[in-house]
Amino acid sequence: MVLFIKFIIGIIFLSCVGLGGEKVSPGTKKALSKLNLPGIKLNLEEWSVDVNATVCLHEGFLELVACTKGSKEHESILSTAARPMHIHTAMLLMGVKPGTPAMRRVGEGGSTRWVPIDPAGDDVFLSLVFPDLEGNPQESPIAKFISPARSDDVKVLRTKGKEETFPASFLFAGSHLIEDGPGPKKYVCEHSGNVISISTFGDELLCLPGVHGHQNDGLTWKVNSKGLPKIGEQVILRLRPKVKAPHKTTALSNKK
Repeated sequence: MVLFIKFIIGIIFLSCVGLGGEKVSPGTKKALSKLNLPGIKLNLEEWSVDVNATVCLHEGFLELVACTKGSKEHESILSTAARPMHIHTAMLLMGVKPGTPAMRRVGEGGSTRWVPIDPAGDDVFLSLVFPDLEGNPQESPIAKFISPARSDDVKVLRTKGKEETFPASFLFAGSHLIEDGPGPKKYVCEHSGNVISISTFGDELLCLPGVHGHQNDGLTWKVNSKGLPKIGEQVILRLRPKVKAPHKTTALSNKK
């Protein structure tokens, strides 16, 4: 019961102040370190959520970075047995604020016209952690393992004559909770498998800014397997919130 109370205090504290990498009190750190979410670690030293994952693809077009185990491994680099709802909980405990996946809502005044809503949420940087040839852990941004696709059917994205690089960060969209009969609400991406998406599904836990689909040539990425561990090997998928620099009042800003 004592641990549970400390855990609740930790949730309230982190949710209210949104620490985002600032110093954590020893009591809060101790409570968080004892939190047991299967396949997930609150890494307070790196200020990240570390998720156990398995490499599941070395070749092909991508619609996801990570999916739930047994769902969409044919179009995702990684699969994870960790529950998306637990990942969501861990992100909240690290002070990250969820937004919403891309969606549509009814227009103002009860209009029947549907208005598109862009995805939103705090920025989160993704990286993979796995041993190098000498057995030492190395961390690489997820963009290292994703490259523009080249084929007769898919147009390569270009910006000012140069191939576009994969975005550096994702949005903590937070999926959706929906009614599921008389029982508890259902966390949608636990059933769809869309944990971290490149394509816009509308129910993902993390997504790219904007809307990406076949209709706007937004699905032009493939696996870059150079340096990626073999299929079936275990890695850590590190979700690191964007740390905001603390506000500093300068002498110049104080001048009238």
